[in-house]
Amino acid sequence: MGYKSGFVAIIGRPNVGKSTLLNAMIGQKIAIMSKRAQTTRNRIRGVRTTDTSQTIFIDTPGIHTPHHRLGEYMVEVATQTLQEVDLVLFVVDATTGLHPAEREIVKRFESVRTPIFLVLNKVDAVEKPLLLEHIESYQNIHSFDEYIPVSALKLEQTETLAKLIEERLPDGPKFYPDDMVTDYPEQFIIAEVIREKVLMLTQEEVPHAVMVDIEQMERRNQDTLYVHALIYTERDSQKGILIGKQGQMLKRVGELARRELEGLLGSKLYLELWVKVKKDWRNRPTLLRQFGFNNE
Repeated sequence: MGYKSGFVAIIGRPNVGKSTLLNAMIGQKIAIMSKRAQTTRNRIRGVRTTDTSQTIFIDTPGIHTPHHRLGEYMVEVATQTLQEVDLVLFVVDATTGLHPAEREIVKRFESVRTPIFLVLNKVDAVEKPLLLEHIESYQNIHSFDEYIPVSALKLEQTETLAKLIEERLPDGPKFYPDDMVTDYPEQFIIAEVIREKVLMLTQEEVPHAVMVDIEQMERRNQDTLYVHALIYTERDSQKGILIGKQGQMLKRVGELARRELEGLLGSKLYLELWVKVKKDWRNRPTLLRQFGFNNE
C-alpha cells in the first residue's frame, strides 16, 4: 500500500546526454557514454529502487534523420517507446537552446497522452539569463508538464528530478529485486563496454560501423570470467585502424574494457578480442536481426 512504480522513457536528439542522465539516476554506469552521436542502439532498462518507489528508466536511441536501415530501426524504437511508458523525459542541451531537429521530435508528442518533462541538461555550462531564454523558446512550441534544469554529469538537480518523477508514478509493485539495476544480461553489458572503448579510442577514424558480438562467455573457475568477443566493421580499412600497428589499438581497447568490466562485474576477466569485416552490415536486415536489432 502506498508504494509507487512505473516506466520512464528518456528521449531526445543524439548527443544531449541521455545516457549520462540514465547513469546519474541509477547511481552507476549501465549505459555507454560517448561524445559521438547515436551511441545508444537499444532500449536500456535501468532500475532505481527506494523505500517508496521503483522507477524503470528506458534510454532510447537518439531521434535523428536515418541514413541506413540501422538508423531507421533506432528511430522506430525511440518513437514506439513513447506509447509504452508512464512518463517521458525529453532531454535537451541547455547550452545550444532549441534545435531544429527538436521541433520535429515535439511534433511526435501531439498524439501522446503521457506526461512529458522537459529536462534541460548541461546547465552547469550556461548562464542563467540565457537558460531562461531557452526555456521560454521551448514553452512556445509545447506545454510540458515540468521544466527541470539539471547537470547529469555533475549530478546537479538530479535528486530533484527523481522526486518529481516519483510524484507522477502510479501505485504499483516492485517489478525487480532491490539490488538489480538493469535487466540486461552480463553479455550485453560486456559488449557495450567494449564498443564504448572502440568509440573513445578511434575517435573520427572509425564511425558507428562497429558492432560487438560475444561469441563465447564462460566462468572456468570461481573468480574468473573468460570472454571471446568479435568486433565487426564494414570495411577493411576500418579493421586495420581497429587492430592498429602491431595490434596496439586492439590491445588498448581490451585493456580499458577489461579494467572497467572487472569493476562492474566484480570478478577477474580474461578478454580475447578479434576483428572481422561484415560489409555494409547496417543495411542488411538479416545481419541486423542476428545482432539483436528488432522491434519485438
